[in-house]
Amino acid sequence: MTSNDMNIVVSAQVEIDAGLASANIESYDVIVLGSGEAGKYIAWNLASSGKRTALVERRYIGGSCPNVACLPSKNFVHSAKVIHTAEHINSYGIHAVDSRVDITVIRGRKRAMVDGLVAMHQDRFAKSGAELIIGHGKFIGAKTLKVDLAEGSSRTLKAETVVISTGSRSFIDATPGLVEAEPLTHVEALELDEVPRHLVILGGGYIGLEFAQIMRRFGSQVTLVERNSRLLHREDEDVSELLLKIFTAEGIEIVTGARLKEVHGLSGQSVTIDFEQDGELRALKGTHLMVAAGRVPNTFGIGLDTTGIELTSQGFVHVNEYLETTVPGIFAAGDCAGSPQFTHIAFDDFRVIRDRLSGLQRSTAGRLVPSCLFVDPELARIGLSEVEAKQKKIPYRLVKLAMKAVLRTQTTGETEGFLKALISTTDDTIIGFTACGASSGEMMAPVQLAMSAKLPYTVLRDSIFAHPTFAEGLVYLFSQTPTLVA
Repeated sequence: MTSNDMNIVVSAQVEIDAGLASANIESYDVIVLGSGEAGKYIAWNLASSGKRTALVERRYIGGSCPNVACLPSKNFVHSAKVIHTAEHINSYGIHAVDSRVDITVIRGRKRAMVDGLVAMHQDRFAKSGAELIIGHGKFIGAKTLKVDLAEGSSRTLKAETVVISTGSRSFIDATPGLVEAEPLTHVEALELDEVPRHLVILGGGYIGLEFAQIMRRFGSQVTLVERNSRLLHREDEDVSELLLKIFTAEGIEIVTGARLKEVHGLSGQSVTIDFEQDGELRALKGTHLMVAAGRVPNTFGIGLDTTGIELTSQGFVHVNEYLETTVPGIFAAGDCAGSPQFTHIAFDDFRVIRDRLSGLQRSTAGRLVPSCLFVDPELARIGLSEVEAKQKKIPYRLVKLAMKAVLRTQTTGETEGFLKALISTTDDTIIGFTACGASSGEMMAPVQLAMSAKLPYTVLRDSIFAHPTFAEGLVYLFSQTPTLVA
């Protein structure tokens, strides 16, 4: 922003302030826009400490995670796994009678969970003293917001500290016919009242992969279309190859290297996608179309142009390592601030802002970012992959173990997959860990703890984990580490 632009913003703010002088402006210590993971915890924490705090939420109390994203989708993941297990029920000594899938019952189970989570959030707001305001909030000045309420009235709020926590939404690009086809996103897919006959999914990332397996296990014919040459193309090739093997074995059709050209029809009735693959034009027809091709920040339409806050070229709020925007006293957290798009990272963003407001120096710099893909079997990673280590020219010692060598998997029959770790060549610290197998997310936690504390891998190698647990596999894995040559 140039000095001239800043002068325009300042002048506009002066005019706004003058116009609001006679209005009923409500003053708070803190205003939070958006009740996602970072926003709600900031509001609860600061209100509990005595700050007069208001949180403005447009629709989802608690944000996307408990309503339409992480938790509802994992609820579906669990239902799909139960159904998958039921298909092999005879091997457990039980004779199945009726294996029909009723998605309305599955949806009802999910809705009941969401209702309970929303009630928990409402109770937390009440107990913390944070005021929850349901309405559309929009900046009309640097630290002033107008909130349009459902009944048609509005409120004007002002505070010395403002936190933007508006999250992100599914990206639907400008491919001809795509918007007109009214494709599903994860939000609509969680509310279907029928199992799609043939679901075509655009995007082979986390959301696309999870819903591909969910809907296949619910009974859909599923085709997953990915523009890159392999699934999860940023992960190591052995990860992509394993997922391709698992998905293909379950009857999911995988199309890679596909460039979408045009879409015809209407999702829910009949839809055809035209795409280019290996230089040839191809067509694919289905009954339903789902888009899972990335996310964009919710930063437009909330009046940021009246604040002086800068955005990145991708539309994220520009922040420093303390999540401070370009306007003093205004912070941004979570997806809208360009943080890695995980709920657990948004929670850490809350801690960064909380500590910054308390005069402490916690920041986002150098933090470990764990990730977990909840397909079956799970994929979990922390630290460097082999691809990243090679790109950064960081040497490493590699240890790898097949999941079938983890004895717990022999008892459950979940023997597919592997564990692997990257060990530093200059000391014995762990610089990366990838697990693709049963309970991978839980197995990652002790490795992350060792990495966070910069402990040598030998701490895990020499631990006594209960037998037979999945975590015991870490002992087997790290026992294979080549000795560091002096």
